[in-house]
Amino acid sequence: MCKWSKPISMFIVACLLVLSLVTVSDVNAQHRRNPEAGKKKAAKRIGIGTAIGAGAGGLIGGRKGALVGAGAGAGGGALYHIHKKRKYERRRHR
Repeated sequence: MCKWSKPISMFIVACLLVLSLVTVSDVNAQHRRNPEAGKKKAAKRIGIGTAIGAGAGGLIGGRKGALVGAGAGAGGGALYHIHKKRKYERRRHR
């Protein structure tokens, strides 16, 4: 047995221990992306709300009703998007 074998093996064990601690802390630091909070998804939800509101307003009150309905639908779509985004965040942190 060589006189350097014990210090070399101790050095290798120490390096492996340090590397394993570094990788464990990096894995825990990763964040997952919220699939409910995207610009495309927000635009889709607001657009659908606007279309439904404009259609309902147009049937009820003509051109002026369509404008009012579109505004109300856009607001409703925005509120729905905020609700879905927060619901995912609350559910994920349990």
